[in-house]
Amino acid sequence: MTSTIQPRKRLLGFTLIEIMIVIAVIGILAAIALPSYQEHVRRTNRAEAKGILLEMAQLLERNFTEANRYDLKSDTTSFTLPVTQSPKTGTAKYTIRFSPDTLTQNSYTLEAVPTGSMANDACATLTLTHTGIKGVSGNPSLTASDCWQR
Repeated sequence: MTSTIQPRKRLLGFTLIEIMIVIAVIGILAAIALPSYQEHVRRTNRAEAKGILLEMAQLLERNFTEANRYDLKSDTTSFTLPVTQSPKTGTAKYTIRFSPDTLTQNSYTLEAVPTGSMANDACATLTLTHTGIKGVSGNPSLTASDCWQR
């Protein structure tokens, strides 16, 4: 009687250990990539708000050349901002407004106040004055260059 031992057929598929290693690698990559992505989104939203502040300042300067003052138009009606949020359409990330009591005949201070998903942004409120001075308020540990340059 001869017996032949038949080789085991190789099973196809993945072992539990292999699947767990893949899940761990994906988790590590996600833990590294997600904060980086979120910071990039915050910077993009901040850049759009800065652009709108500069655009509103340009409109105010144009008004000043026509009316010789910031607070009134040449037809003596009050100057109002045509854009009051960033982005201009969709869900507001920043509210664009004049700082309280700063729109006068000879000066203004614009501010972009974070709202919604940007409410806890480290840069807090971005400001821009009639002399072009860029600033931040709401976070004393940051300077204007920390938020306006990046």
